[in-house]
Formats: sequence, C-alpha cells, structure tokens
Amino acid sequence: MGSEFTAAGLSNLTKNGWFPNGFGGVFTTMLTVNFAFFGTELIGITAGDAKDPQKTIPQAIHTTLWRLVIFFIGSIFVMSALIPYEVVGVTQSPFVYVLKQLHLPFVSDLMNFVVLMAIISAANSGLYASTRMLWSLGNEQTLPATFTKTSKNGVPVIALCTSMLGAILALISSVVAADTVYLVLVSLSGLAVVIVWMTIALSQLKFRKAFLASGHQLSELKYKTPLFPFVPWFAFSLSGASCLLIWFDPTQRIALSWNIPFVICCYLG
Repeated sequence: MGSEFTAAGLSNLTKNGWFPNGFGGVFTTMLTVNFAFFGTELIGITAGDAKDPQKTIPQAIHTTLWRLVIFFIGSIFVMSALIPYEVVGVTQSPFVYVLKQLHLPFVSDLMNFVVLMAIISAANSGLYASTRMLWSLGNEQTLPATFTKTSKNGVPVIALCTSMLGAILALISSVVAADTVYLVLVSLSGLAVVIVWMTIALSQLKFRKAFLASGHQLSELKYKTPLFPFVPWFAFSLSGASCLLIWFDPTQRIALSWNIPFVICCYLG
C-alpha cells in the first residue's frame, strides 16, 4: 500500500502507546468531534412532521445509533488500523488517501463524490432544521408571524428563504472573511451543538419529573430513555466537560469567548 506503511493491522492502534502525543489531545479535539456528530438531534425535530411518530421516532433513534456505531466508529477504527498516525493529515479525506494506495482507477474520485454528497445531505438537513425552527418560533409568537406563512403544499416559504439566505451569507464569509466572520460562525455553531445536547438532556430529566408529578405513569410513555436517569446525566456531564475543557486550548478558546455573550444576547432577546 505504499512505502509509508510497514504493515496494515492493529499494531497501528497501539504504535508508541495509545496516546503518543498525550491524553490532552482527546480534549482539544472534542469540539471538532462533536461538530461531526451534529444532526443526530434532528430526530426530535422531525417528530412534528412524522405521520406516525410513536412508531417512526423510536425506530429512527435505534437505526441512527447503529449507523453511528458502524459507519462512524467502525470506519474510524478501520482507518486507524490502516494509516499510521504520523501519516494522517487534514488536507484530504483519510478514506480517499487509503483508496489511492490501492491504485484502483477512479476509486478516489468516487470517494470524493461520496464525501460531496454527504456534505450536501448535511447542508440539506441543516436547512430543514433551521426552517422548521423559524416556523416553530413564529408559531409560538417568539418571532413575527410572517415565518408561519406556508405555500399550498404546506412549505414555510419565508422561513425557508430566510434560512437559505443565512446559509449563503455564511458561505460567502468563508471566502471573503475566513479569519474573522467565518471563524466566529464556526466557533458559535460548533459549541452551540454541545449546548443543544446539554439542553436536550436537561429537558428529558425535567420532563420525566414533571410527567410523574402530574399523575402519569411510566407505562404511558411510548418511548422510555434507557437506563434513566444515568443516560441523560451522563450526556449532560460529558457535553459540559467538553465545553469547559476547550478553554485550555488557545486555538479553540474563541468558541467560549464568543458563545457566552451570544447565548446571553439570545436570552435577552
């Protein structure tokens, strides 16, 4: 597979120890890792549009979990076994790098196409979530009622166009203001993902308490969080730790310095 490789196997996972550059690297990369898993919370948002949420949402939760284990964690495990950590870079996809070593025609180009389609899919899901959120805020009278206007097919057109405009402006900023505006936007969105997860975990804890206090029984719930309350508290604690630990990384500290005033402004608004 190339002169860089002595062998492909599990030895690459333990080469120079499990943490050759120190355990601190785990914390400094958590924000980037969390950003890669952004979108899993969209399952809850789709409940408002699902025809049979009592059946489809639990199915979506289970299938998403297994897909993450197989396609994300599984593929990372394979890549780590194939590529020594000294060779891995950030200039190209590790999948493309491995396929290039196989010297198969057009395979790396095909992988680049797959990566591009994945990016478009992620952008599409983000656009849907933003549109749905604007409509919901307008419906709750937090934003102007204009955002609740829909087409004859039930599409919130104004909310959709507003979301698309914001996406286009963010894309332009990555070209004309990559080190200023775009950097701030990436920092805000990266840490906002973690804050959203913390909010979801806290909401789950408060919901279960309020649900039982109002006289309901657990048997009435169509989907019960496994190992409650350990799972939501575990998720809340790890997400909170990843927010605090990035303060010790000077390159990512900007995420906290911008998110704290941003969140305050949101609540004031």
